[in-house]
Amino acid sequence: MRNQALTQHSRKQVEPVAFSRSELTRILAVYGFFVAAGDWRDYAIDLTKDAAIFSIFRRASELPLYRIEKRPALARKQGAWVVISMTGAVVKRGHDLAQVLKVFDRQKLKLAT
Repeated sequence: MRNQALTQHSRKQVEPVAFSRSELTRILAVYGFFVAAGDWRDYAIDLTKDAAIFSIFRRASELPLYRIEKRPALARKQGAWVVISMTGAVVKRGHDLAQVLKVFDRQKLKLAT
């Protein structure tokens, strides 16, 4: 009985990184704008032990157009937030989600004209 308690206690439960409600609300607001414009049609959320990833698709059968990633391990270095394009290039990186999501403001202006 005692050995069983020790082995259960000694195992670390690694919880995946996740988006908070406010972070997900901000991301979905940007996503909703582009869905309404007809540019984006699908998304996926992946939660791993290192990162929370919001992938944006034009069609479900394609590679993601963008990935918005939250990587807490990089928070003190380059910033926990990063937007990555379909080619794997880092489009924007930073410490604040609102600042990182401003990269999509240029595309909003293109849609308006």
